[in-house]
Amino acid sequence: MAKLELEVRRADITKLEVDAIANAANTQLLHGGGVAGAIVRAGGEEIQRESDRKAPIGLGEAVVTGAGKLPAKWVIHAATMELGGPTSAEIIERATRNTLLKAEELGCRSLGLVAFGTGVGGFPLDEAARIMVRVVREHQPRSLERVIFCVRGEEAERAFRAQLEDRA
Repeated sequence: MAKLELEVRRADITKLEVDAIANAANTQLLHGGGVAGAIVRAGGEEIQRESDRKAPIGLGEAVVTGAGKLPAKWVIHAATMELGGPTSAEIIERATRNTLLKAEELGCRSLGLVAFGTGVGGFPLDEAARIMVRVVREHQPRSLERVIFCVRGEEAERAFRAQLEDRA
């Protein structure tokens, strides 16, 4: 069985050269703030227009759009919260699992993940890192070879590195 290569990188997800990047979205797929807003600003309004046609989606569900002007081919939008609402461990777990499944459906070899639910969603970084790393490690890859946890800031980098080093 193939083993996924996992990496933590402090970087801007909109500049990541991977097949697909993940977006922590709300169920309405309105990409105004946080990572979602940055993705639309960098990739172009067509990402929002394509999202509008696919909304709404359920909590923990994921949908795919093109990536516009981004280096990635696709954006996988996972609903980690209702518009303006909180998130939970269960939602983050489901969103991570569904993002991985969408990446496999697309035949992706590389995927950039963000720290789901930790920005606007207000979920604790350490807990999100623990959940997401566990789900990625449990995943049985078909096409995926590499997953990059693309984080912002020292605290997020520390949280994800600690989880990767635990059972490395």
